[in-house]
Amino acid sequence: MTDDLTPAGRALVAAGIDHDVRDVTGVTSVEEAAERQGIATDHLIRTIVLRRGEDDYLFALVPGGRNIAWPKLRAHLGVSRISLPDADEARVATGYERGAITPFGSRVAWPVVADATVPGMGTVAMGSGRRGTSIQLDADAMLDALDADIADLT
Repeated sequence: MTDDLTPAGRALVAAGIDHDVRDVTGVTSVEEAAERQGIATDHLIRTIVLRRGEDDYLFALVPGGRNIAWPKLRAHLGVSRISLPDADEARVATGYERGAITPFGSRVAWPVVADATVPGMGTVAMGSGRRGTSIQLDADAMLDALDADIADLT
């Protein structure tokens, strides 16, 4: 099933990326979202918005159950400081509400850095741009379409 009703769905369709939209209404954890979709927790990719400076953001793609190792991320990006914007700032930067953020169809095509464990995962799930739904797609197709920088982030 494709979803062309959200900016993310339209971006995926325009890029020719096969994907499915899944209902995850009411889930309260990464583990519950993964179970609902029938995938392993580490195949649920969290999109984290990061701020490098004023009006300078990027997306980090991190598998569920893993956390960013901040020193590794800062070293990879060559910065001494990076922060998490609050929910309102993230919405302004991306056009999406926290909990539904995805790089696909974002208000600005911010750079993407993905954890080195993501390539080769096969089917993964990520935010769809709309709360209560998730997108399933091939990890390598996702990374290619986003021109993601791959790095050891966790």
